[in-house]
Amino acid sequence: MLCRTAAALSTGCAGLALLTWILVASDFSHPATGALLYLIVIVLLSITGNIAAGLGLAIIATFCLDYFFTEPRFSFQINATEDVIAVAAFALTAVAIAVLAGRARRSGETRALKDRLQLIIDTIPAMVWSISPNGSSDFLNKRFRDYTGLSLDDIRDWARADALHRPWMNALHPDDRSMDDWSAALAPGEPFEKEARLRQFDGEYRRFLLRFVPLRDEWGRIVEWYAKSTDIEDLRRAEEELRRRDARLRDAQMALAHANRVTTTGQLAASIAHEVSQPIAAALTNANAARRWLGAAPPDLEEVGQALDRIIRDGIRASDVIGRIRALVRKVPPRHDQLDINEVTREVIALTRGELRSSGASLQTKLADGLPLIPGDRIQLQQVMLNLILNALEAMNGSSQTARELLIGTEQDGSGSVLVAVKDSGPGLKPESRDRLFEAFYTTKPNGMGMGLSICRSIIEAHGGRVWVTADQPHGATFRFTLPQQQEAAC
Repeated sequence: MLCRTAAALSTGCAGLALLTWILVASDFSHPATGALLYLIVIVLLSITGNIAAGLGLAIIATFCLDYFFTEPRFSFQINATEDVIAVAAFALTAVAIAVLAGRARRSGETRALKDRLQLIIDTIPAMVWSISPNGSSDFLNKRFRDYTGLSLDDIRDWARADALHRPWMNALHPDDRSMDDWSAALAPGEPFEKEARLRQFDGEYRRFLLRFVPLRDEWGRIVEWYAKSTDIEDLRRAEEELRRRDARLRDAQMALAHANRVTTTGQLAASIAHEVSQPIAAALTNANAARRWLGAAPPDLEEVGQALDRIIRDGIRASDVIGRIRALVRKVPPRHDQLDINEVTREVIALTRGELRSSGASLQTKLADGLPLIPGDRIQLQQVMLNLILNALEAMNGSSQTARELLIGTEQDGSGSVLVAVKDSGPGLKPESRDRLFEAFYTTKPNGMGMGLSICRSIIEAHGGRVWVTADQPHGATFRFTLPQQQEAAC
């Protein structure tokens, strides 16, 4: 700033010196004309906006007027009183012109800058506004006024309104005008965000994200709150539509999983009938035996009691089989229970025991002790196990291997998750199909739909785990899946 002032003053002095040299060389001695020409130079310098340089030049011009044009010339001495008054009047005039011209230039620059800032604020793609600490609003940019249909007179009315009524809140939805909420947000005096609905000029409300930032003076007191309002109505509608689609997708997945359970259970119809008929036949045998013991003379009540105990045991066994089937085919919402994976595995093995016998496969289990409970849905996890076991049995039925062995194991992996493995001695997997087994509608079976393993993957991933398959050597395949102790996704 000082360098600019010095440069401007030097330029003015150079102009003043040139003008003085011309006048003196021309033997021009009229002081009024010299004063007028000096004032022109001062005005030209002052309109650049540098008031300090204008004032300095006014002082130098006063001395030049006294020295070169006032009698006696080429001396700072003034003899006549009227000349003293004339020089003093020139000095005051020159100073006044320097100050007024400089201020006029600065005022013009300020107005131009203000107009440019107003244009920028009105053009930016956001609704910008401000409120005073007492709640009245004194500024809205053009986008805000166009959206709400408010005029500049409305803004002035807002500014004149008392803090108690805060009429600017009339632009908000009635449910978003709670003074307690707004007071709580403004009280800390820190920047904050708030979602609210603003009324459009046609009466429609749209959701906006309002961001507020305080302006403080040198003592830290808040003198103004500046806010930017961003329209998020389309974003919120898109999010709501996405949630609706996700809900419909989950419903469709649940329906498909239920249909798969019913279909899979249908494949076990013969085995289930055998499992139920065994305890029923045993109960009938024990009932006939009890009848004979009662008919003996004398009746053998001890044998009758034992027969009745066996009847009760067989009835419970049949009831358990039917209960497991009903639970598997029942269409119920997913649950979030703490489950023992070994218990879930044993229940599925009990359902498939008849299928194991009819296929001639031997079953071996290696269920680790002390496994942590995992959160999840019992029916869904049973469905996964049931699919994997039936797939393994079907694969071994089509194998030329004489030994048909099925191994089901559980353990805890390095990350603390529970790992379940189903290993068969079937023909194995082709390399080209291994990477696509879990895709929807991809199947290696002649009459398969390609949905079983896809549903298994969806269930396991919904429990926060993962499922994969590896080919064993020289033959067979192992399907594995993990279940974390802390579920990462809702079932």
